[in-house]
Amino acid sequence: MFPSLSAYRKDKGGFSLPKTIPIFYSALLLTLVNLLLRFVGTSFQVYLSSRIGAAGIGLLQLVMSVGGLSMVAGMGGIRTATMYLTAEELGRKHPQNVIWVLSGCFLYSICFSGCVAAALYHFAPQIASIWIGDPRTVDALRLFASFLPVTCLCGVMTGYFTAANRIGTLAAGEVAEQVCSMGLTLGALTLFAGHDPVRSTMCVILGSSGGCVLTLVCLVILRLREHAPTGSRIPVGSRLAQTALPLAIADDLKSGISTIENLMVPKRLAQNRTVASPLAAFGLVSGMVFPVIMFPAAILFGLTELLVPELARCAASGSKTRIHYLVRTALRVALVYGALTGGLLCLLSDQLCLSLYHSLDASKQMRAYALLVPMLYCDIVTDAMTKGLGQQKICVRYNIFTSILDILFLYILLPHYGMGGYWVSFTVTHLINFILSLQRLLKITVKRIPAHIPILSAAAILFSVWSASFVPNALMRCCAYILLLSSLFVLLGILRKADIHWAKGLIYAK
Repeated sequence: MFPSLSAYRKDKGGFSLPKTIPIFYSALLLTLVNLLLRFVGTSFQVYLSSRIGAAGIGLLQLVMSVGGLSMVAGMGGIRTATMYLTAEELGRKHPQNVIWVLSGCFLYSICFSGCVAAALYHFAPQIASIWIGDPRTVDALRLFASFLPVTCLCGVMTGYFTAANRIGTLAAGEVAEQVCSMGLTLGALTLFAGHDPVRSTMCVILGSSGGCVLTLVCLVILRLREHAPTGSRIPVGSRLAQTALPLAIADDLKSGISTIENLMVPKRLAQNRTVASPLAAFGLVSGMVFPVIMFPAAILFGLTELLVPELARCAASGSKTRIHYLVRTALRVALVYGALTGGLLCLLSDQLCLSLYHSLDASKQMRAYALLVPMLYCDIVTDAMTKGLGQQKICVRYNIFTSILDILFLYILLPHYGMGGYWVSFTVTHLINFILSLQRLLKITVKRIPAHIPILSAAAILFSVWSASFVPNALMRCCAYILLLSSLFVLLGILRKADIHWAKGLIYAK
């Protein structure tokens, strides 16, 4: 999708040395893999929804929220830190230093994940009773704690292979991990879970943990087979702390707030008389709507996986022109793709809910959140680029501010406005965080986006959705939306002819 990215080939000594390949093909490969994995994950979520119901999905989300918080805390920002530090050494053409980077990252990960795993295992009864409200979930939490260090070490290795642009290897590993996870999970569900949501949660944890074990073993073996050169020991501790700790604080805060929200939402919803089943209402949005609207984002995740190490390499080598190009192009791609995806999800919400869940209960919520997709997708790309340019500390401040706002809004709005208040809180806090992150990105790259671009984009999306909604046939409705939006984007100068020629060049490039 962009100019060349350093990759690897074998020299006489057996170690991989850089060569030039288009980043477009690396991003395309990761995109295909992410789409496959997202499809499998979303299909599995649909399967679970039909098996244990919305209330069961709500309980599953609560348990997995605690597990997710533990994983983020145990990870301690190490995956992105590994990616960033490895990319820096490769950008400076010091591949012999990578082994010391990985050694420091492994030690850091073992310490962090070990402490978090021990705490989760010890306090599982209290967490299950007080936080989740179901003492039966103790075994599920302890099972998660047992495999937590393996999951975090796996993050170190995937960070390294991403930075080294070993995309084919990483993609194959992710597919193998998903196949293993799904096989173990489905087998355990059939033999052990029945229709019990707690046992289903244990099966999900067992399956995903087994996949991580397979991935870690395979990636470590492949790294050892590289016969990488070893230089003199370099100090890694301070660089690792400066990179990983701000990320850890930001990620822990974000995940912690998310967990608090997930545990608080059903309780505050219960105070709203119009909500018959708070757990089901929460599960409807978090376990049924969100997986669908974020499924197409898999296409962007392949891009963001490569943007972090690429921007780190560019910053290390002082390539300002390329940084400007990457920022401009990535934001434009995210905007156009998000606009197309969000509009189509909004227009097809009834058909999607009937096909996936055999119910229209979630369609209204899906339409409301689908309109936020352009902003959410642009935020994904913006977040990746700020990390790639070493802006982890400033992002912590933004996350603290918006997270506090989110909790305050939810606490106040949920008892009075139900899930409508949840949408308002989600929209306002995510929009503020996105604006702050985007302003920071543009400031450090000395870029400028005219104020009329986002305003005209939002107007074009809303007008196109409104106009296309009058078309009765679903297929014709989608075609009308794409035609209207594309025409408006071109007429308003949001999508230029140069962008169209650039996209064609990607497809037909030799």
